[in-house]
Amino acid sequence: MARGFESKDVEFQQAERERGRETRPALTPGQRADASRRQTLELSLARLRADREAAQHPAHRAMLAQAIATLEAELASLT
Repeated sequence: MARGFESKDVEFQQAERERGRETRPALTPGQRADASRRQTLELSLARLRADREAAQHPAHRAMLAQAIATLEAELASLT
């Protein structure tokens, strides 16, 4: 009995994987590079914001704020 459920689950997983492949649009190398750059900037911003919240020295907080502003400007220029 359990074997039947396992085979149906495997069949469902395979169908889901195929469906995921069909719905994704094909991206050009330039679009992939832009998406990668955007993701990198967003992750860097998240890290800098967390670091700024934890920073205790005013000079360090100012440096992080300046870095955040720079990355936000670069992210805005990508759109």
